[in-house]
Amino acid sequence: MRFDFSGTTPLFRQVAEQLGEAIVSGAFAEGEQVPSTTEISTTYKINPATVLKGMNLLVDQGLLEKRRGLGMFVTAGARRKAGDAKRDEFLTTHVGAFIAEAKRLGIGADELKDIIDRGYRS
Repeated sequence: MRFDFSGTTPLFRQVAEQLGEAIVSGAFAEGEQVPSTTEISTTYKINPATVLKGMNLLVDQGLLEKRRGLGMFVTAGARRKAGDAKRDEFLTTHVGAFIAEAKRLGIGADELKDIIDRGYRS
């Protein structure tokens, strides 16, 4: 994990995003325990409350579950759920901006499709 202590994204969001990415990539499998709040806070010198706030975002999203006395574990279906959320974010954020910029530059839909097709073939 890497944290940007001087960036605009709050650390608790960075914790959630990086753990979420690890779930999507399969680095943390469903049913597997993720590092504890203490482990993350000690290793990366982040306030434990900040780490917990990030982890609780993933609990709220249904990606992690708390097991009293044991820690946090990746839920069943979390990889698919996290992947779907990333896909939706990509489509709404990046693709929308991409299409808007293409329109601004006068690139038509057919030309854009050809460009995308060439990108997939290379």
